[in-house]
Order: sequence, then C-alpha cells, then structure tokens
Amino acid sequence: MKFNRQSTLRSQATVTGVGVHSGQPVSLTVGPAPVDAGFIFVRTGLEGADREVQATVESVIATEFATVLGDSDGPLVSTAEHVLAALRGMGVDNATIEIDGPEVPIMDGSAAAFVAAIDQAGIVSQPALRRFIQVLKPVRVAVGDSFGEFRPYAGGFRAEVEIDFVNPVIGKQRYALELSPERFRREVSRARTFGFLNEFARLSSAGFALGSSFENTVVFDDERLLNTEGLRYADECARHKVLDVIGDLALAGLPLLGSFRSVRGGHKLNHSVLTALISDRSAWRVVEGEAVRRGRVPVEAGSGMVAGMIAPAYGPDVS
Repeated sequence: MKFNRQSTLRSQATVTGVGVHSGQPVSLTVGPAPVDAGFIFVRTGLEGADREVQATVESVIATEFATVLGDSDGPLVSTAEHVLAALRGMGVDNATIEIDGPEVPIMDGSAAAFVAAIDQAGIVSQPALRRFIQVLKPVRVAVGDSFGEFRPYAGGFRAEVEIDFVNPVIGKQRYALELSPERFRREVSRARTFGFLNEFARLSSAGFALGSSFENTVVFDDERLLNTEGLRYADECARHKVLDVIGDLALAGLPLLGSFRSVRGGHKLNHSVLTALISDRSAWRVVEGEAVRRGRVPVEAGSGMVAGMIAPAYGPDVS
C-alpha cells in the first residue's frame, strides 16, 4: 500500500459476536469499496431491501452510550466506533461494512477483532490519490468542565485524551497517540471498553448493556478492578478513549491532518467538536496525498507550525 494512494480491502472477512447493548447475536463483514466511497454500512436482514448509510458526521443520530448512525427512516447501526477506528487506524480509506443486526458486535470490547479481520481481508492500493481534511485553525467546544478541540498540526494526526474519574482505581489518566497503523495496532487496538458495577443495573433496566460481560468490558467497583485477568495496559481506560476518538472522528469522511485533544470527553463531545469543525468551512480544507507526501501543504500562518513540515499521517510506504 502506497501512502499517497487510497486503499481498500482485497477481499471480505467476517466476525460474529453479540451486541453490547442488545445482547443479540450479530454478524459483520468488512469488504472492498470503490475509490472515494468512504465507509458504507449496509444493514442486511431487514424486511424488504437492504439499507445503506454513509459513515459521516451527518448520519449520526445518537451519541448517548455509543455512536448510532441512521437516516430519515430511523437508526440503522449502533456502536459503530470500534470498527470505524480499526479501518481508519489501519489506513483503509474505502470499505463496505455489512451487518445483519442493529448493533456492531462488541467482541472483546476493543478493536482487536476488527484489526484481525482487516489483516485477513488484506489492504490494497487504489489508483486515486488519498485525500485528507487539513485543520487550518483551532476549533473548540466546551461543555461544563469538559472540552474538546482541534488544532493545526504539522505531524499528520495526533489524538490526546485526558480522563478524570472520582473512582480511585482509574483516577486521572492521559494518553496521546501519533496515528500510524503500527502504533494503532500496538498501542490502542486492544484497549477495552470499561464501566462501573453500580451502573449496570440502571443501564439494564433502561434496555442497555444487556450483552455486557467480563469478557467484553473492564469492570470496576468503588475500590477495585473486578476482571480476574487484570488490565492489558496500566492506562487502558485512557487508551480506549483514544480508540473511541479515532472511531468517532472517522465520521469526518476523510482522514484528518491536525491534532485533537479532549478532557473528560466522550462520544457526544467528540461528535460536537467534529460537527463544529465541519460546519466552519474556514477551519479546514481538503488536500491530496501527493502534496502531503512531498511536504508541500502549508499550515496556517500564526498557528505555531512551519509550512512544508507535514509528515505522512500513516507513516512510510509499506507493502
């Protein structure tokens, strides 16, 4: 795969599991898509014809407990963020995602199974140049003591997350990632979703978290971690929040050139900041891969960045 060319999957690969909220079995298949298609969810198993929804910020209809995509006829697919994170994190530009239920399977609570499916399918270059959304000026959204912001950045895409929980086992954590397929795979793809024991009764009574278990969720009570196998990383919670950021921001429709920082954020805040960015047409522009690869993309004057210093967002060319 060449950095300056768009990419898709060579073939299809399927994963099966249960929905973390519905508890129902579901099958998901990732596969090839044409140039400039982006990520397209195809909901199968419905009465009548299959329905498609483009994975863009305009298709988001809920963000309370997960990212939900839909159209004028209602929701089509929930908990989309982990498979989107895997596709964007591994450098895939165009893919179809067929799903026979209303919710992406939670698998082990991370993106690892989706990365394995991408590996199985293989990634191939396409003839068109890769396009990016380049952040040109700061965009910030604050809600209470939480905030998220985009800023211009000359090093590709960077995500930085800070979380701060009263729970002493988690406490305050911070994690930052310069996105490349290698770092995504190694540092955040296996970080699992997490929750609190005292929340499960409330969520289940409201019809959520019906498929949640110790096999797919890192669970804490007021004093300790309850999973017998322990954590995969000491800061797994912060790393998972970075994973969610990558998935939620994949809804930009193109890979981003810029930095994103959030403090005490989540899906709703991620969506709000991305919406604010896309809505401000002076805050971004589309650039093509050849210009980026040759370092010819300038950064806004006064941003603290040097023109011509943008590096590949996905690292060097790989086979």
